[in-house]
Amino acid sequence: MIWIGKFDINEISLLIFTVAAYLFVVFSPKKLRREITCMSLLWGISTGIVYDFTIGGGLLDLYRENDTNHYELFDLVYYALYGPFGYAFMYFYEVLKIRKRTFGYYVAGWAVFGVFAQWLFTILHIITYQHNYSLPFAFPIFLFTQSVTGLFYHYVTSVYPNRKLTEKIQAE
Repeated sequence: MIWIGKFDINEISLLIFTVAAYLFVVFSPKKLRREITCMSLLWGISTGIVYDFTIGGGLLDLYRENDTNHYELFDLVYYALYGPFGYAFMYFYEVLKIRKRTFGYYVAGWAVFGVFAQWLFTILHIITYQHNYSLPFAFPIFLFTQSVTGLFYHYVTSVYPNRKLTEKIQAE
């Protein structure tokens, strides 16, 4: 593992995005229970790491993060940025009162947003595509990921409605 490659636009951008994203988590009106907030942050980080360790810098090696194909300290900052995306997905799911009729539109909108974010990350050299991978391939990946995330969130909130998640688990 390399601690830090070059400190340039991608590292500065990652720091700015990560700080701004976590400020959103901290200062947004509390619409989610504390347990759901923690779960959404962990879900975002976990799914991001799974993709990056499989199609990103892992098994398929379709894109490079930051400056090299080797893991570096700022890859951890990049992974931390996934957490607020998971939170924002679930937060706006509640704010916009997403239901069955609007679920597909919501997921598609987030997939488009994900492609836009990835495009911005390529402009800032946070992500560099390799091995014939390109931006359009990201859309179905985001569509799948956001669908699973939405279904997971719907399941968790329907199994534990209006209760603290920890009370339900302790009762079982």
